[in-house]
Parts: sequence; C-alpha cells; structure tokens
Amino acid sequence: MALLTAVALILFTVEAQIPPPVPIPGIKLGLANIITVYAMFALGPLDALCILLARVLLGSMFSGAMITLLYSLSGGLLCWLVMLPLRRILTKQQIWVCGVLGAVAHNIGQTLAAIAVFRTLAVAAYFPLLVLSGILAGLFTGLCAQFVVNRAHLREL
Repeated sequence: MALLTAVALILFTVEAQIPPPVPIPGIKLGLANIITVYAMFALGPLDALCILLARVLLGSMFSGAMITLLYSLSGGLLCWLVMLPLRRILTKQQIWVCGVLGAVAHNIGQTLAAIAVFRTLAVAAYFPLLVLSGILAGLFTGLCAQFVVNRAHLREL
C-alpha cells in the first residue's frame, strides 16, 4: 500500500507540472486515479480508500495549496463510492468502465465543492466540459488500470 501511495503521489506531482490542456479549472488527466482503480480491483475497497486518502492529504500538503484538499477529497470520495459497487459486477475486461464513471463522479464531487466554496451555481457552467474531459481522461486511466490489473493477474498464474 505504501508503494502504491508513493506511485500515486509521484503521478500527482508530475501531472501538476504539466500545463493544463485547456484554460478551464479542474480539467486534467487524473493519472493518480490509475492507482486508485488498480487498488480497488487488486487489493480491495478498504485498501484503495486508504491509498486515496493518503494521496489526497499528502498531495495537498506537497502542492502547498490546501484548497486542493477540498476538491480532491470531495471528488476522490465520490469516485470511490461509485467504484465500490462496480467492483462486484465488472469483469477484469471491463475495469475501464470504472475509470470513466469514477472520473465523472470525481467531476461531480469537484463541482459540488466549487459550488459550496464560491456559494454560486455559476461554476456549474463548467460541468458539461468537465464531464466530457472526465469521460476521455477516465477512459485512459481506466484502460491503464485494467492493463496493470490483467498484467499482474497473468504473473500470478
């Protein structure tokens, strides 16, 4: 779990150095979510939650912007809650679905946090673009997690 947390933090830190693809707050690849999805399927929900919480807390501390804690935590927890039941019904060839739905849930959580922080529904205007970017980014991170889960499974055999 410590190794996965460290990898997630590295991915988070590296991604923070990449300029955003578009000038819209909240749009990014979410590479650290590869680790969350992998942990959910390879280790289980409690371990995935611990890794997620450690990554969010430490990532916020390392970035120096504690407001990111609120956005990352709200998005990450909602993502985890969506992945929880999916873990039971998806096969190892459908893990990518968790990436997509988890990313959209993350965007919902972030949008709700932004509405609470700014006390206005105006920030919800970004939501359609966040969902679109979440679908694309979630597909990528979900496919990456699926590859790692399936690759690790082959080594166990």
